[in-house]
Amino acid sequence: MSEEHLSRLSRRALLKVGGAAFAGLSAYSMGLRLAGAQEEQVLKVAHPVFTMDWSPLRGGGHHFRWNSLWWAAPMYFDAESALQPYVFASWEPSDDARTWTFKIADDAKFSDGSPITSADVKGSWELAAMPASKSQRVAQLLSGVEGYDAVVGGSASEIPGIATPDESTVVVTLTAPDPVFHMRIANHIAPIVKASEARDESGNEVLDWYMPENGGSVSGPFKMTSVDLDAGTLVFEPNENFFGPAPKLARVDITTVEDAVAATALLQAGDYNAHTELVTSTIIQDLGAEFSAGPIIPTGQHFWLNTSRAPFDDPKVREALILAVDRDGLFQATFPDGPHKKADQIIFPVPGSEDSGFKPYPYDPERAKQLLAESSYGGPERLPKILIAGISSPARAVAGQYIAEQWRQNLGITAVEMKPSQDDFGPEGSQVQVMRDDVGTRVPDAVAYLAGAIASSSSTATNKLGGYKNEKVDALLEEAAALPVDDPERIAKAQEAQRLFREDYCFIPWYHEAMSRWALPSVKNIDKNLDWQVATPWAVEIG
Repeated sequence: MSEEHLSRLSRRALLKVGGAAFAGLSAYSMGLRLAGAQEEQVLKVAHPVFTMDWSPLRGGGHHFRWNSLWWAAPMYFDAESALQPYVFASWEPSDDARTWTFKIADDAKFSDGSPITSADVKGSWELAAMPASKSQRVAQLLSGVEGYDAVVGGSASEIPGIATPDESTVVVTLTAPDPVFHMRIANHIAPIVKASEARDESGNEVLDWYMPENGGSVSGPFKMTSVDLDAGTLVFEPNENFFGPAPKLARVDITTVEDAVAATALLQAGDYNAHTELVTSTIIQDLGAEFSAGPIIPTGQHFWLNTSRAPFDDPKVREALILAVDRDGLFQATFPDGPHKKADQIIFPVPGSEDSGFKPYPYDPERAKQLLAESSYGGPERLPKILIAGISSPARAVAGQYIAEQWRQNLGITAVEMKPSQDDFGPEGSQVQVMRDDVGTRVPDAVAYLAGAIASSSSTATNKLGGYKNEKVDALLEEAAALPVDDPERIAKAQEAQRLFREDYCFIPWYHEAMSRWALPSVKNIDKNLDWQVATPWAVEIG
């Protein structure tokens, strides 16, 4: 049997079986070396899940990380969090920041050569807001726009607060002043699509309109040229009509590799040079510091305590279980070599992160024992079983196990169960009390960050914290949101809100996230932005 045939068989085994079957074997012993020299200027991506829906309108999911390959945003933040024009060449607020006027770039066009018009922008945003589109994050962009609620609620298909006075002008009217609205739309959550192709007569999304066989026009630097969803493979090639800089890559190949160990081995072997998201505790030892290097972004991973479910409905239990965890040890157990940064608070690294009045939760096992004894449960033996969810990666599993062990050692709590996701608990799923999940902001602003994390209207407060509501926190954030970005009181009120939330003892801070490259050193300019997307995909090259 030839070496090339053995190599193909080994790669196929890794893709189908997973890395566990090859534990302890080197990449060389598995026969994973490439049979020939790697093709130049081809980005070869290992994708962690079989994604069956690649629509750019979902506002989330692993495929969302690659939206910037083939779709243009109104504006975008670069890797240094500086705002850059894209489809919109300019933006101007009214004096009260309630009306915003955007001008489309003169040369903006789709891959079929047709111009991007204001009707396309309006249609793209309305389509993303339609309930059937199931966008995970469209509210982050458009919830403040007049008429948005009717569309997302299913009673309308057009948003009157988005006006198109001419083909190159978009005027947005908000329900209340918002000094950072232009920052909210500077992302690929609802990218600009060709509305006449993507929407049907009812205003909903045309099935698979974006697939190459359906002739879907794209607005970004690459276009999808080949796809086999069952095999988990996609190919992107340069869009010859892209209105920005010419792409340096000749092709982008995306192949599904579900197992993290297998993906690591294939990257080590050189079969791939990038990954969509690889979260392991040994990532630096396995693939080098540069693979996962990146700036710390305003996204944090934490363990949230559901205040509506026993035993976390007792504030003393919540405080006890937080103080019983050595958070320095938690971080060292999961990311001893980085690239992330240990978290103490929520807002970071945005203006207002440096708050001298914020006191991190201490590690105090003795105080924790006292609090548990004083609680309505009186001790560990009367606590119900604690279910922890959201630990779907190796590092997250280690974190969950570390917390459970701390509770056992320091408080005598032994009834703790963990599963990767809430769905894995079956009928017990609705009883999950601790959820590992991220919170963050697409806007480098403390108020926006906290509004999506601890305000009673946020998904975190509603779902993960079990309907958490602190009226003083809500009032401070509402007052701060109306203030200009450069007003010191905007930050001061956000800091005060975060301090009040701290005293409710609702979360175990874990880490602030580095926006990892997830690419080998040979891949250049693949830095990502606040939206987990390649900021300048046209500049990516293999060198």
